[in-house]
Amino acid sequence: MSETKIRVLLGSPIHQKPQVLEQFLNSLLRLRRDGIALDFYFIDDNGDSASSLLLQQFAPPGSEVFLQSSGFHDAYVRNDTTHYWNSDLVWKVAGFKNLMIGRADAFGYDHLFLIDSDLILHPDTLLHLIGTGKDIISEVFWTQWQPGTMLQPQVWMHDEYNQWEILPGEKPSQAEINRRFHAFLAKLQLPGIYEVGGLGACTLISRRAISSGVSYDMIRNISYWGEDRHFCIRAAALGIPLYVDTHYPALHLYRDSDLEKVADYIRQTTAEPAAGGGSGPEDGGADGSGRGAAAGGAGAAHSGDTLSGGKADGLGTADGSGGKADGEVGTADGGGSNGAAAELPLEREAASADGLWSAAEAEERLHKAPPADSSPDGTAEPAAAGDAPPAARRPKLTLTMVVKNESRRFLRQVLQEHRKYIDEAVIIDDGSTDNTADICREVLHGIPLHLVRNEVSKFNNEAELRMQQWEEVVKTNPEWILSLDADEVFEDRFARDIGLLLQEESCDLFCFRLYDFWDDNHYREDNYWRSHQSYRPFLLRYREEFAYVWNDTPQHCGRLPENIFELPHQLSNLRLKHLGWSRPEYRLDKYLRYMLLDPDGQYGWKEQYQSILDQQPKLVPWVE
Repeated sequence: MSETKIRVLLGSPIHQKPQVLEQFLNSLLRLRRDGIALDFYFIDDNGDSASSLLLQQFAPPGSEVFLQSSGFHDAYVRNDTTHYWNSDLVWKVAGFKNLMIGRADAFGYDHLFLIDSDLILHPDTLLHLIGTGKDIISEVFWTQWQPGTMLQPQVWMHDEYNQWEILPGEKPSQAEINRRFHAFLAKLQLPGIYEVGGLGACTLISRRAISSGVSYDMIRNISYWGEDRHFCIRAAALGIPLYVDTHYPALHLYRDSDLEKVADYIRQTTAEPAAGGGSGPEDGGADGSGRGAAAGGAGAAHSGDTLSGGKADGLGTADGSGGKADGEVGTADGGGSNGAAAELPLEREAASADGLWSAAEAEERLHKAPPADSSPDGTAEPAAAGDAPPAARRPKLTLTMVVKNESRRFLRQVLQEHRKYIDEAVIIDDGSTDNTADICREVLHGIPLHLVRNEVSKFNNEAELRMQQWEEVVKTNPEWILSLDADEVFEDRFARDIGLLLQEESCDLFCFRLYDFWDDNHYREDNYWRSHQSYRPFLLRYREEFAYVWNDTPQHCGRLPENIFELPHQLSNLRLKHLGWSRPEYRLDKYLRYMLLDPDGQYGWKEQYQSILDQQPKLVPWVE
């Protein structure tokens, strides 16, 4: 009878230098996993191709490695003095961590182990944390946040980073705060398990905690800096206590110079620790065997997991001797944005008997091959000999659109892109008076096309139009429905990665960020134009047994039924480009239409309507 193993998903958002990342990955390979089935979920947010290659080559025997590209190209500044974070980076990381929570939940893992990629772990860390039976527990590490300051742990008791105990309503003197601060640090140098108010960077989360609703989403009425604080406050509100373990402190490679400590840390932690070994930051373990080796000289800090928020004046240290640099929240390790569940642009997915498919095997098994290009006369080129039909490799994908007088806009461009990955199309021609329908037939030649024409446009009642569109799609027995407008097209990598999303059995709805382009190479970003900071549903698995409900408002009713979020859903970092605002004449047309159909902003946002004609909007360059 086979042993039932504890299933653990180890997740890490990674924006890291290759020399540090290599040590981190080697540390994961050294983890003891007796009785544990350990899989990995990495989000590759690297700017260095050497770091991305290290992740692609990481293939522990007996484990699945879920490798996802972040889709971001953010600059992250760090040096030997400190690390510099901004709000966008913080909430990007939060989104990545939420994706990991979503995957752990969807695939039924017993635990999620979130760890930053500049940490080096003691081999016994994971086994020990699981053995504590705590729903949320971090392993301690100690960091010198700025040169010349004391080592501090990544955990705290209350507020931003206050490391002393206090009762509600109590007002201790500064001298008493100093005493409690040093008592807190001294306590954490002793091997034990201690309840704390905040933690991060090296955290084990149980399935029970995940099911209770923990997440890294921003709590809107709290101004604390950093996603870890919002995670911890939400957990406390849910009644889940937070703990730190100090038996096996990790080594934090906060500065490049900390790489010099790795060899000694490995030497000390490889030996079997003696009972009662020390773990404080000063001695690195009384017996020299490693129970506290990570803390000793860790000069390390937090990576991607916004430990967050300390200030140059020493916020969080009782006496101003420590604290983090102004605006800093950790290391670049994480990358992230809004989020919730999981995107699937995988590089590899375990499947074969020996553990992992090669990149070529993954491409063959999980990605739909690009369709044959159309010849100039609109006929499809014959498939190469031996090519399997797309339906043999993954579920059917049905594109659906509503179009009207699109011949001089973007229709040809977007359909040429969509035909690379769709299997069928359902298009409502809502009263066109040009050759829009002919373009649909020409570009989609060779792909089953259901083209329905409305002699009289229904656009003045969008709900009626969208429900007609839905009914026509359902008639085709769809599996997955991709609902787009005629001026929307995904970034290039969507054609490569869509097959993987369609294979996701645990998810029925994927949401994406939509970028409003203001010219060919820039999207708009300001108070009125920030759709790309949230996720919207565009890709839905059709469930015949599900009772779909529609919003019947005449405008802005949504292109899919309003109750679809009752279905299992995930977020994807594949990005969608909205081209409809990218020409001045199109913006004027939309402005006039909105002011005609909704002059008081009853169904939309009047101030946004008025901002359409701004002469100097804030534009951001698009990077493919």
